[in-house]
Amino acid sequence: MTLDPRTPVLVGVAQQGHRLADPSLGVEPVELMIRMVRAAADDAGAPGLLSKIDAVAVVFGAWRYPDPGRIIADAVGSPGARTLLSYHGGNTPQSYVNAMAARLQAGELDVAVITGAESIWSRRRRRAQGLPDDATEQPEGTAPDERFQGDVPMSSDFEKRRGLEAPINYYPIFESALRAARGESLDDHRTRIAALWAGFNSVAATNPEAWSPTPMTAAQIREATDDNRMIGFPYTKAMNSNWDLDQGTAMILCTAAAAEAAGIARDRWVFPWAGTDGHDTYLVSERRDLHSSPAIGACGARLFELCGRTADDAAHLDLYSCFPSAVQIGANELGIGLDRQLTVTGGLPFAGGPLNNYVSHSIVTMAEVLRSDAGTLGLVTANGGYVTKHALGFYSTEPLGRPFVADDVQTTIDAVPTTPVAEAHTGAVTIEGYTVMHDRTGPEKALAALRTPDGARTWGWSTDAETMTSLLAAEGVGRSGELDAEGVLHL
Repeated sequence: MTLDPRTPVLVGVAQQGHRLADPSLGVEPVELMIRMVRAAADDAGAPGLLSKIDAVAVVFGAWRYPDPGRIIADAVGSPGARTLLSYHGGNTPQSYVNAMAARLQAGELDVAVITGAESIWSRRRRRAQGLPDDATEQPEGTAPDERFQGDVPMSSDFEKRRGLEAPINYYPIFESALRAARGESLDDHRTRIAALWAGFNSVAATNPEAWSPTPMTAAQIREATDDNRMIGFPYTKAMNSNWDLDQGTAMILCTAAAAEAAGIARDRWVFPWAGTDGHDTYLVSERRDLHSSPAIGACGARLFELCGRTADDAAHLDLYSCFPSAVQIGANELGIGLDRQLTVTGGLPFAGGPLNNYVSHSIVTMAEVLRSDAGTLGLVTANGGYVTKHALGFYSTEPLGRPFVADDVQTTIDAVPTTPVAEAHTGAVTIEGYTVMHDRTGPEKALAALRTPDGARTWGWSTDAETMTSLLAAEGVGRSGELDAEGVLHL
């Protein structure tokens, strides 16, 4: 098969995730990115690529650089490179691969870098020790050449007023809806998702770059203890994404012609076959239901169509894994059995969840796995927001045999009916999904998605001890109650 010289290929990858013994040795995020870009060029066996970079795409993080790509491009020897900076979203790394590969295929670029890093763990501890926290500054008015994708609020003012402000609030509510849809008891459900998570932990335990590789049994993951306290029922700390870490990655993508010109050995090449992007309704309040994702389903269907493959053809998977509900929803939509190995890294709670950059670690690790298992297929899924923004991609050491395509499937997703929101509703309601948030002393606040008699959705909360105890002891989904004007749920 003759290879199109514009075929995009991933030729260099690098990641760092090990915990430093001395926090004072930690480096700022942009320095870690620079190191990772250089390491990725070394991984490709082509340090000369650093002077040929056309674009540096940076995954936005917990730092304040207005244009980190410019610092990186200057440092590695490509001062003329175009710089990109994303907004928040865990879908970003795969979306970047989709976009950069499409630009390579179209002749807009020859060499592109995607990088991201966090230094949250060492920065926090340096501050606690009274050490300086110096960061590279850029002149006022500095901006990247391109802001990638858009900045869209993931929750409404109404949701925030009712207590829903963060992933730790939404994802356990999705979990309760999944449990109810399966008809499971509280105990059976907790046992099942703990076993699911133990599978992720077992992979992290063998991953040299995992941030928290300590082996845990399903029972240890399931039960709340002083070291593994309940966060949002039924999720213990071990079931929550961990972003208190120092981690960085870089990926170098180029055309097949550029790879050949740089003398990159063929055994370093990993081909992105195709990619898809799409988002569910930005507001959870408007979702069709709380246990599915039309966007993941549509992205998967289009990816499978573009490549002539299904998830069953992928020997290796990395499903986005911030919380167990994200994995289950993704697997359900893509037709993937939960009995399969669903991660190559170990997932966000164990391998590490560096805010928006986790999927860069997925892709880097997937490239390493595929190089060791040549000819097989890998599937990576990415998720931003609250099962909101999605990107998928297939990868292999063998080319697909057709030009790379990145497809946005939003038109298909937008055809799915939404649910009306009843912000002013008071009176009779039925629980659709819920969680009980905990602080270090115990139950703190119940949060519930509610349906009105006419099928609209609203939200309620309660700090009543009897109500919270009741919801922890027996299934709450399907139970009736009354909602008052302040949003308090009375069962």
